[in-house]
Amino acid sequence: MPRESLRAYFLAGDLALDFLNTRMRVAGEIRDVLQGDEDVLAWLKQAGLPTAALADDVPPLSLVKSARALREAIRSLVEKRKAGRRGDPSALNRFLERAESHPRLVWQAPRSPKIERIRRLDTIEALLAPIAEAAAVLLTTADFSLIKPCEGEGCVLWFADETRSHHRRWCSAAICGNRHKVAAYRKRRREASDR
Repeated sequence: MPRESLRAYFLAGDLALDFLNTRMRVAGEIRDVLQGDEDVLAWLKQAGLPTAALADDVPPLSLVKSARALREAIRSLVEKRKAGRRGDPSALNRFLERAESHPRLVWQAPRSPKIERIRRLDTIEALLAPIAEAAAVLLTTADFSLIKPCEGEGCVLWFADETRSHHRRWCSAAICGNRHKVAAYRKRRREASDR
């Protein structure tokens, strides 16, 4: 039986939250975008992160197992931070400790020097390090009144509310927002016909 392929959504406004959203509800069931190592590499590429071929000595499915472990560690920390409770950062810190990187000054045009981060890409932790770093930044610097779970019925996606009014309610107006509007319309029609 062929494996189900799900499309990852990049609608959260934050890399760490987009990574959390690789686990979603589809047709009433929780599904995982990350089914194999190749799915993790594809997600990293879609996210604009550096990728490399896994070494031959890396056991199959070890990247996806590590990615899922990182994702669930981030999920636990985000949920606890949102609830105003203390979380245990040890799992996230293990990824951060094993990631080797360094800054490098790049100066290609006279008035535009910039710093870019150079990363090792030869370990699983190094491949996942940008996500762990994004999660650490999110947890320490984000205004968590603007980090929200989608209000869509059964939706498990998160987002950073970057709207001017800070009244965003849905992961996507086209997905959950539209479902809510259609359900409200049908409810009004039923109520009107029952009168």
